[in-house]
Amino acid sequence: MILHDGQAQAPDILVLGIGNLVMSDDGVGVRVVQELQKRCRFPPHVEIMDGGTLGLDLLPKLEGIGRLLVVDAVETGGTPGTLVRLSGKELPIALQTKVSPHQMGLKDLLAVAELLGHAPREMVLVGIQPASIEMGAELSINITAQLEKMIGNVLTELNKWGVEVRPS
Repeated sequence: MILHDGQAQAPDILVLGIGNLVMSDDGVGVRVVQELQKRCRFPPHVEIMDGGTLGLDLLPKLEGIGRLLVVDAVETGGTPGTLVRLSGKELPIALQTKVSPHQMGLKDLLAVAELLGHAPREMVLVGIQPASIEMGAELSINITAQLEKMIGNVLTELNKWGVEVRPS
């Protein structure tokens, strides 16, 4: 999209998939955003990003972002494969019980962004209770069975934010 002064529009929505692809279900967030990147076209004000396990290295990506949608495995104490949606102040609370080392990085990232005045005004986490975070490149059957629903949940959140997504 082009603004009136001829400048390209910077992203103001960031969809951030985080996780470690070699720790089984921990990589689900990355897998979801990879599928979205393959299947969909997004408007220029929406960035879809594989954040991997970068943690604080992602801080510059939050500057100017109004809405952040995080996709990740989240320890809820529930049955493996249980989908969750958290928003606002629920995110840092949910990250107290970390599934893997990158979640502490995400908690720190959100805290530092807030201190610097770069915290998004709206944050949502689309997550799932993992079955396994052992070494391995494959998702467990519980998570694989819910992958399409997770993708749908991300698209639903974007739709609530007025984002028009088109097939690739």
